[in-house]
Amino acid sequence: MSLTTLSLLLLSSAAPFVEQEAVDVTVQDTAPTTVPGEQRRNEEDVQRSTAASEIVVTARRRSEQAQDVPIPISVVGVKELDNTGSFNVARLAQLQPTLQFYSTNPRNSSVNIRGLGAPLGLTNDGIDQGVGVYIDQVYFSRVAVATLDFLDVQQVETLRGPQGTLYGKNTVAGAISITSNAPSFNFEGRAEVSLGSLGFRQAKASISGPLGETVAARFGVAATGRRGTVYNVATGNYVNEQDNIGLRGAILWRASDALDLTLSADYNRQDPECCAQIYVRYGPTQRAAARQYPALTAAFGYAVPSTNPFDRLTDVDADLNATNTLGGVSLRGELDLGSGTLTSVTAWRFWDWLPANDRDFTGLPITTLSQNPTRQDQFTQEFRYAGDGNGFDYVLGAFAFYQDIHTTGTQRQGPAASRWLINPSNALSNDPTVLDGLTASNDIRLKNFSGALFGKLNWQLTDQLTLSPGVRLNYDDKVGSYVSIVRDGQGNPVPATGGTARQVEQRAALTPQAFRDEAYRAWNVSYDLTASYAPSRDVLVYATYAHTFKSGGLNLNGVPVFNGVAQTQFAQVKPEQVDHFELGAKTQFWDRKVTLNATGFWTVIKDYQALVNDGANATLRGYLANAGEVRVRGVEVDFSIRPSERFSLYANGAYTDHEYVEFTNAPCPPELAGGGSGAVIGAPGTPGTNSPIACDISGQWLPGISNWAFSFGGEANQPASILGKAGEVYLGVDASTRSKFSSNASRSIYTDIEGYALTNLRLGFRSDDGINVFAWVRNAFDVEYFDVLATTPGNTGLIAGNVGDPRTWGGTVSFSF
Repeated sequence: MSLTTLSLLLLSSAAPFVEQEAVDVTVQDTAPTTVPGEQRRNEEDVQRSTAASEIVVTARRRSEQAQDVPIPISVVGVKELDNTGSFNVARLAQLQPTLQFYSTNPRNSSVNIRGLGAPLGLTNDGIDQGVGVYIDQVYFSRVAVATLDFLDVQQVETLRGPQGTLYGKNTVAGAISITSNAPSFNFEGRAEVSLGSLGFRQAKASISGPLGETVAARFGVAATGRRGTVYNVATGNYVNEQDNIGLRGAILWRASDALDLTLSADYNRQDPECCAQIYVRYGPTQRAAARQYPALTAAFGYAVPSTNPFDRLTDVDADLNATNTLGGVSLRGELDLGSGTLTSVTAWRFWDWLPANDRDFTGLPITTLSQNPTRQDQFTQEFRYAGDGNGFDYVLGAFAFYQDIHTTGTQRQGPAASRWLINPSNALSNDPTVLDGLTASNDIRLKNFSGALFGKLNWQLTDQLTLSPGVRLNYDDKVGSYVSIVRDGQGNPVPATGGTARQVEQRAALTPQAFRDEAYRAWNVSYDLTASYAPSRDVLVYATYAHTFKSGGLNLNGVPVFNGVAQTQFAQVKPEQVDHFELGAKTQFWDRKVTLNATGFWTVIKDYQALVNDGANATLRGYLANAGEVRVRGVEVDFSIRPSERFSLYANGAYTDHEYVEFTNAPCPPELAGGGSGAVIGAPGTPGTNSPIACDISGQWLPGISNWAFSFGGEANQPASILGKAGEVYLGVDASTRSKFSSNASRSIYTDIEGYALTNLRLGFRSDDGINVFAWVRNAFDVEYFDVLATTPGNTGLIAGNVGDPRTWGGTVSFSF
């Protein structure tokens, strides 16, 4: 008996319904070369974005039908990934209303589910992500992986809600599990080429086959390129381009009838000229008028190339680069022990980040160098046993994670910095040499260990009722250092206290500070309980309560400095404490041609890890603190119908109510910042200095979450024969829409992003022998929208942002055998 067949048989104890209906996808055990995952090629035609009875998932670390899993889960298979152009997580988010992705560059990216995971714009090496990304059961600690192309992927499962009693790394908001195509003992291959507007070009290919009776191999490659969407008038070229390449190889060795070993390796590299945020608007702050954007630019006789962001023009004068390299090796072993399966996953991964940014967002030489090159090595080991007994099945696991990060950041000011940053009432503001060449050299280090024991039991009390308790014991050990040495233009160190008037102004612009070997160590216990009831084979209702946590961490972007002393009491951040409630139903009717799933959820997080400003730096440069409490609650509905082979339709929607229940030490929005007026809570120092200023934003929105979000679409086809090839002509549409959302840590009148709707169309022909040719249009109605808006350094009132992609079009040709 193969491991695959064993996994499917294990469903008999896990599936909470009376009668198991035979599914369209079956796994035959007639040849000794059948391997785990080989059935996926036959499943390709039934993997759709909305759960249906035929979809097989591994969300609970065993193969089972998605409709039988009491977890809100969305599945996108290889066909839909290709047809909709969803070649990375950012594109995938358009198909799933409660999956959000925001990015100003690969490092400064956030993947959120139901608005939780990491606050928009918050990048800090010292804390964990709230959404776990797994590729072939290997946890990826860097969210930068979400910007890379999917590489020879079979399907993507998005699990909503806390995960930790089944998965290696604890995650409070959900998990994205990506499954690659497995090596096959049948010779097979696939190739795809796409060309489009803006010089878009993409090629993907994979090939697999046997190397012997017990060894099979697979190799895949993907490359994507596109001209930038923003024109830099200063350099005469387009920026914010795409330039990606990825390679993946895997070897499967069937060591015995009971043991499979899979060795995988991958390498992914992005090297675009990216990422510029451009002028969006000016919004007055509380600073004196002479220190705000209109007066400052007038002093230089400067004007941006355009005040309409959708002209897509910039004149940034600093170098731009976003070289992002990830790769690694993993070894997965699966041993059939008769009563269950023992799995071991061993992996090493690396991440190299080589950026260059223009952090003043203008063509003025204010900040001439801003970069944080980073190197990370990550090691993970997971052991997991999935077994069953009489009336129950279970998963027991152990997980170990080690991460070593070294960041060497540099920020250098230019000749315009003195006038821009120093109060014009000070004569030094007219001396360019005061800040010209001022450089902060940052050395940031983190050694991070996490270990856990976890388990999940599915106890079938009756044929209809199943109780599923889970528990996790977790230990975290983080040791980090942050050292920032500041030197003037002549290379002389700027003292932490005292000094000349010039040095005081230099220290106000770039503050030296240091703390070393700051340690966070803690044990945590989390648990969950799910009760599921199946009154019939096509109805499943369930209720879940989970008490979990997001690990505490270290503040590795720096802490406030008072009187030359780093306030190390802010260096540690407490863990989030999460209570999550969920009630859901999964239903099918009309002979399983219709699927309707609904979920209600209520999540409360205490000690929410959020961003606090020090009054002078931008939101993206703040430091971490704990908000008192946040709440996210809502309803999700997933619907799909396939009345015949000629037509299918889906519609997914979500309503999400979200707020900071208690957050009294938040960064002030720009309209209240810089002058000490408005709803400001007193703090040491005076407005406009490096002393922290806080606002009470209790009751306000969380960033990045729309109250309403929908995705919908469908496909119709008609049998046809073209050039002697039998097949079908098809027309497809995929659309998404969302309501207004905040794009700032503290909601601002300047950074709300209005709701928008995007529509993608495709028309093509697919033959019965594996040829697919289609034309596509993305953002068909050329909607103008923003991905992200951000405040900029210094409270000058300049609001910058990333404009969304314009209408693009092209064609794709693919062939599989």
